[in-house]
Amino acid sequence: MKHIISILVENRPGVLARVIGLISGRGYNIDSLNVAPAQDATTSRITMTVPGDNRVMEQVTKQLNKLVDVIKVFDLTEQKYIDRELALVKVCSTVKNRSAVIELAALCRAEIIAVQNKAMIIQVVGATDEVNNFLELIKSHGIVEVSRTGVIAMSKAEG
Repeated sequence: MKHIISILVENRPGVLARVIGLISGRGYNIDSLNVAPAQDATTSRITMTVPGDNRVMEQVTKQLNKLVDVIKVFDLTEQKYIDRELALVKVCSTVKNRSAVIELAALCRAEIIAVQNKAMIIQVVGATDEVNNFLELIKSHGIVEVSRTGVIAMSKAEG
């Protein structure tokens, strides 16, 4: 099972390394990782997607809460939440396939942000499944390069 873990931390050097060390030290892989300043510049939010069972992730969450610079840990997996991911996709674009690529981008609510002689760069934003679906559909046109942000997520709970 994939868990989406959101961690509010003090914005200090070494915090990310300690968090990552704790997760990897337990033998878990991190599928996606995103770190950015939170609403207050002295804090950051770390959002990661980690595969694992509920029992072990509960232990990891408890250990994360014990780290000095960790303010709060949320396992969003069992809650109602909103998640998004951004991907920039460079796709081969020729006279023959250009209209098909444009049409596919429009169908998937993706945005063409750069057009070159032999390629287009498309921005797609959505849940991970939507991004994966777009990548699968556009693959036949020839993907040159992909850059993804990883998941960001927020609980739907009020307050």
